[in-house]
Amino acid sequence: MNSEKKVEMRVLDPEYRRHSIDEVSLGYSKDEALIEASRCLNCKNKPCVQGCPVNIDIPAFIKKIKEEKFDEALTIIEKESSLSRICGRVCPQESQCEKYCVRGIKGESLAIGRLERFVSDNVIKNNNNIDIVKNGKKVAIIGSGPSGLSCSYDLIKLGYDVTIYEALHLNGGVLIYGIPEFRLPKKIVSDEIDKLKNLGVKFINNCVIGKTLLLSDLINDYDAIFIGSGAGLPRFMNIPGENLNGVLSANEFLTRFNLMKAYLENAKTPIFKAKKYAVVGGGNVAMDAARCALRLGASEVHIIYRRSMNEIPARLEEVIHAKEEGIIFDTLVLPVEIIGDENHYVSKINCVRMELGEHDESGRRSPVEIPDSLFSIDCDAVIMAIGTSPNPLLKETSEGLITNKRGCLVVNEDTLETSIENVYAGGDAVTGAATVILACGSGKKAAEHINEKLSKRG
Repeated sequence: MNSEKKVEMRVLDPEYRRHSIDEVSLGYSKDEALIEASRCLNCKNKPCVQGCPVNIDIPAFIKKIKEEKFDEALTIIEKESSLSRICGRVCPQESQCEKYCVRGIKGESLAIGRLERFVSDNVIKNNNNIDIVKNGKKVAIIGSGPSGLSCSYDLIKLGYDVTIYEALHLNGGVLIYGIPEFRLPKKIVSDEIDKLKNLGVKFINNCVIGKTLLLSDLINDYDAIFIGSGAGLPRFMNIPGENLNGVLSANEFLTRFNLMKAYLENAKTPIFKAKKYAVVGGGNVAMDAARCALRLGASEVHIIYRRSMNEIPARLEEVIHAKEEGIIFDTLVLPVEIIGDENHYVSKINCVRMELGEHDESGRRSPVEIPDSLFSIDCDAVIMAIGTSPNPLLKETSEGLITNKRGCLVVNEDTLETSIENVYAGGDAVTGAATVILACGSGKKAAEHINEKLSKRG
């Protein structure tokens, strides 16, 4: 084996994938994991750890893989990360831990995410032997997405009485309604929920904080609160034609597909099915929406992105899989108008071509319109996947809760405490749409500071 190259991960055949929600990536076998782990240089300064939002001791767990002590490897991972089976699948490792891997200087970096997945998939652990000493304090968590789950894991093990309030009928937040089955099997998410329930975490579903209950109600009943309510309010471009039939937000489309299983023939929830979709955006949500559209039977799916492939923010693996499945990438293209037919249904999307100009505040080169470059893409549905913001309901019903101009909660960067004492927040409710691992990191950080503050009370 060439040590400059990663061990490739086996995947399902692209033609089969186009018609199936089965998980695409099949993971490493034991032999493949051992070969890949042998590529680790075990660097003393551990640059990969610096790139991990939850600071997993990566060389240490990989060393345990080399020694075939997989249970010990998982113990090292779970010391810092409570959702390793999930993060091993959906984290953008190429822009985090693997970005700083020394092995990547002369070849490909170590496949850290794939090794994390191997360990967490192949070691069966339960929480029955965890000895929890109750401390008599109660914490409420708003939202059962990755930040809320991560926060609750740490707090319940520290002895807190933890209750999660979830607006939907199922738990998991974006892990359930946003990320498709072919990327993250829902059984894995439900297993994590069950682990928390076994530890004593209580879940209250169909409860919208700001409507069913107010934040002030929780403040009166709990010692601390963590807000991990995500960012579920979709953004649109505000271009002509966005009110036409067949223009959808990625949030609604993915929720119907994933949470309500609208891909099933006997599904009770409707979903807009088209022959030709145009998906606007270049992030993971855009990839998910495009690949779900393909699985609904679309003959053609375009991803329209205003920058080049070099700037596309989606996980590299998802981009590769989308291309393999036949998704068409129209890069350096900006939609300017959606055109409808006589019945007010989408018939095409007008776009202009772009070129990259100067660098902007994000560090990427800004797209600039090329004059006289207008053209059309035929389609009968348009899915907007250009970002989300937090739902304003909590802000509107909670006196003293401060948000920024994007509607995100303002927190103390060191402690994650909001403008209301003993109310903390993290994940997409603070950052806007980000990654699962960043949300997990914020939940972990909030739990640490909640415990620190409440412990001082005695």
